[in-house]
Amino acid sequence: MRVVVPFAAREPKTRLADVLSPDERSAFAAAMLDDVLAAVRATGREPEVLATGPVGVDAPVTVDDRPLTEAVNAVLAETDRRVAVVMADLALATPDALDRLFEAESAVAIAPGRGGGTNALAVAHPEFRVDYHGTSYLDHLGIAREVGASVSVVDSHRLATDVDERADLAEVLIHGGGEGRSRGRSAEWLRSAGFSLAGDESRVGVVRE
Repeated sequence: MRVVVPFAAREPKTRLADVLSPDERSAFAAAMLDDVLAAVRATGREPEVLATGPVGVDAPVTVDDRPLTEAVNAVLAETDRRVAVVMADLALATPDALDRLFEAESAVAIAPGRGGGTNALAVAHPEFRVDYHGTSYLDHLGIAREVGASVSVVDSHRLATDVDERADLAEVLIHGGGEGRSRGRSAEWLRSAGFSLAGDESRVGVVRE
């Protein structure tokens, strides 16, 4: 299986601009990428990064500055074996959660995001192509039907949680370690930057010292 991790190397995580400076967003995005790569490796597979620009990581990097849909479809078109695409901001991903996706027997396995996007998928159908615009989860179900591909849905909190906004930072601090995670660099980075949990049982958020 080929495991590809798309990564926005330029101006990542713009929706976190209200809490992180540009340099901090880059550093936090890199920490999340490192966590995702570590989780993939812990499944026994070697990830590769599909980046919009040069990035320094301990993994093969392909630079493709085209939009995400075009870049991923180019990978699908050139690969004659099963391909998994795992987003770089899945800071909670664990080997067990990823194995559920990677080992699915269907031609297309999809891990939807909380807002209707597609956070990860595994494809073993030669005609399937992605479309990451809007509610891409529904779009991908439709595309699979059109090409006659069997589909399974991986319902996982850890794969459904992509870190885009301030509220998502609490999830990283709560769930960013343990359950098979070897390091949890994303949670470590947030703590080192002064973030901590605040609130009560009904509503938990983050504050920064």
